[in-house]
Amino acid sequence: MANNINKQDCKSCSLTFAYNEISLMYDIAVMLSSTTDVHESIEKGMRMLKRNAYLDRCTLFMLSDDKTQLELYASIDLTAQQKKMAVYRLGEGATGLAAKSAEPVVIENIHNNINYINKMGTININSISYVAVPIIQDDGVIAVISANTCKSSAMDFDDVVRMLTIVGSLFGGTLATQRKFAKEKEELTELKTYYKDQALSEYKFESIIGKSSKMRVIFSMLETVAPSDATILIRGETGTGKELIATAVHNLSKRSNAPFIKLNCAAISETLLESELFGHEKGAFTDAKEARKGRFELADGGTLFLDEIGDITPSLQVKLLRILQEQEFERVGGNKTIKTNVRLVAATNRNLEEMVRNGTFREDLFYRLNVIPVNLPPLRERYEDVKLLVEHYLQKFMQEHRKEMSLSKTALEILLDYPWPGNIRELQNTMERIVLICPNGIIEPDMLNHVLPFNYQKLYMPPEPAPVYISQTAPVAPNHENTQPTPRLTKASLLDMEKESIIQALIEHRGIQTKAATQLGMTARQIGYKIQKYGIEF
Repeated sequence: MANNINKQDCKSCSLTFAYNEISLMYDIAVMLSSTTDVHESIEKGMRMLKRNAYLDRCTLFMLSDDKTQLELYASIDLTAQQKKMAVYRLGEGATGLAAKSAEPVVIENIHNNINYINKMGTININSISYVAVPIIQDDGVIAVISANTCKSSAMDFDDVVRMLTIVGSLFGGTLATQRKFAKEKEELTELKTYYKDQALSEYKFESIIGKSSKMRVIFSMLETVAPSDATILIRGETGTGKELIATAVHNLSKRSNAPFIKLNCAAISETLLESELFGHEKGAFTDAKEARKGRFELADGGTLFLDEIGDITPSLQVKLLRILQEQEFERVGGNKTIKTNVRLVAATNRNLEEMVRNGTFREDLFYRLNVIPVNLPPLRERYEDVKLLVEHYLQKFMQEHRKEMSLSKTALEILLDYPWPGNIRELQNTMERIVLICPNGIIEPDMLNHVLPFNYQKLYMPPEPAPVYISQTAPVAPNHENTQPTPRLTKASLLDMEKESIIQALIEHRGIQTKAATQLGMTARQIGYKIQKYGIEF
């Protein structure tokens, strides 16, 4: 009779436990499906396991992308310091063994088993056992869920393994869904960026705006040479964007994730420049209170951009030549040779060939720097790009200063016709002045008199000549045979004359615009604008 009662009690207890287990799994599943913060919901599920199943120190370890170690993703009852220690190599300890074997690992007594490494420090005094269960999906083990069991737990190890397997599957499914959505979102973002870049590809290269034929040639060359480690020498007038080209070279190279270090050689004295380039040891000079790394050392593995390279002294030229040849140097005041792996991009607005002839720049250094020459054209030779730059900076500064304005057609023509001797830097500053000084609305030509460096409208846009009227009643001069009335000058006739003059000059110089412009007293930009305006084909 007693045996029958005991069997009935056990059966009743088993049914109660099964019901509680199903109820717990249901609550965790509902919670996971009703939140967007997966990490937080997983930790809440672990606390429910602790509260209802007497499981202590629940943890979820994710297998790294290279599948060599397990990294902590979520946990309860761990301090920040303990979380830092929670990393297991594949096969290390019970956690790593569960991932490697793809089988649950049970340690009945954590106090006398070598597989319980206890990386996370002192354990709870009530914890006696440890269970690690792998979470498996289509491509194999993706994670391991583990927990310590307490003395007060009524579950046996089979119950714990089954519960962790079910909960782990719920956690794994939620994580997989989150990763899928994150991947799809990333792909959509990349697709959006791709189409945006495609739309702008006609006008932009990295952060360089331009669609002129000269700039397209430069962009094409950079795409070819940037992935190499060849030294590049960028040449051009001040303000043409040499630093932007250097940045683009770095971003397109294999070193894009490494440092990009910049230094303007003309802005620093000779003594300080040597220290900036190569660093110095403690006590090397009066103010050297501690050792300091130079730019070559800081740029190791990456790219070093030296602007105004033509301004360095002959003594520094020798040291720079050595580092380009040997890839090694010594700090100022030191005797230890330091190896470096740096891709050098240099820039200058000086005529280095002339400096070589004058003996102020070393010929061997020039040839070392001039491996890949990039000659940036001045803005006056990039007529097609001026409108793009004007519109770009107008939009940028309107947004920055919260103003709404637009350029009238005539005002835009004035800006397009201006030679921009200061190149892009002058254009940028001028557009900011326009936005700051001019009122909201349409910008008219007379407003530009306040922002350009001189009265450009009077200089380049002369007023229309007044029409000449011939009186119908004027007496005819006697004794003058075949006298004809003076033809009336109109704006249309003047434009026709200008067009014919341009066509004739182009014919004489076989279509060479620069020579035709010189003959007519125009700039290359001005004749280019006139050719486009009159639709002249040659």
